[in-house]
Amino acid sequence: MMTERDSADSGSCDKNIFWHRGDVAPAERAALKSQQPCVLWLTGLSGSGKSTLANRVERRLVEAGRHTMLMDADNIRSGLNRDLGFSEQERVENIRRIGEVSKLMTEAGLIVITAFISPFQADRAMVRTLLPAGKFIEIYLSTSLEVCEARDPKGLYCKARKGEIAHFTGISSPYEAPLQAELCIDTASLSVDESCELIMDFLHSQKNE
Repeated sequence: MMTERDSADSGSCDKNIFWHRGDVAPAERAALKSQQPCVLWLTGLSGSGKSTLANRVERRLVEAGRHTMLMDADNIRSGLNRDLGFSEQERVENIRRIGEVSKLMTEAGLIVITAFISPFQADRAMVRTLLPAGKFIEIYLSTSLEVCEARDPKGLYCKARKGEIAHFTGISSPYEAPLQAELCIDTASLSVDESCELIMDFLHSQKNE
């Protein structure tokens, strides 16, 4: 039988958690790397080019001597979030975890690049609140559903149309476009290099590059 103490221990333990303030501040870690940490949050439909563009941006940053970390959706779901499915609730939790990890990485002084569909506006807004003002840079790949489905690099749209994939964004689950993204890029009209240059120019203007 569970005792009163067991019941208390198994429930909410917020009152027993105390924030530990370290001796080294995030600004000190950033200074060691001579850069301004931030999160480049690439969002858009499957097939819009998020992973390809994220890879190109990271390569450019590394070549410029910056310290980076790239987080890609499939890679994260193969490890940290492999226990999550694709229901709306699980998608929310997926982004919440990614947001918290991104925050920790910026506190380590890194420039973080993420490539996630992240279909819900509220989830992206939540991640923005985790970071200091100006450190969450939302990059919306506005490539249309028609173009993304025609590309279908992983064959996912075909499977979704056949009903083989449930909760697929753009087909059986909605995508909520950003309202005030820092950058909006249509990869149907711009090459990878041109898209990358837009991001690099923005970072330079914000003194993050």
